[in-house]
Amino acid sequence: MTKRSLVSRALLTAALFSVVTLAQEPVQDIDPGRHPNLAEAQRLVVEANHAIAEAQKDNRYDMRGHAERARQLLAQCNRELKLAAEAANAAGRRHP
Repeated sequence: MTKRSLVSRALLTAALFSVVTLAQEPVQDIDPGRHPNLAEAQRLVVEANHAIAEAQKDNRYDMRGHAERARQLLAQCNRELKLAAEAANAAGRRHP
């Protein structure tokens, strides 16, 4: 494989990962009045995601995919926090 072909594939892969990550950016959508601990955890996930995105830019996205994988895991964490809040809502529970 030529160097040019490798670079082209790397750029295409990075672009695809960026699209996937943008589609699942963590958001703050848990009601802090109802679930303050889950809402705070979600806020920290969003903050961590932004910090990693800045690190990617600072390093010209040359982190061998690890930062991108971390962001994917944060997106997954964010979804799980939302599901936890919804499960608590369904069970009729709220923070004391």
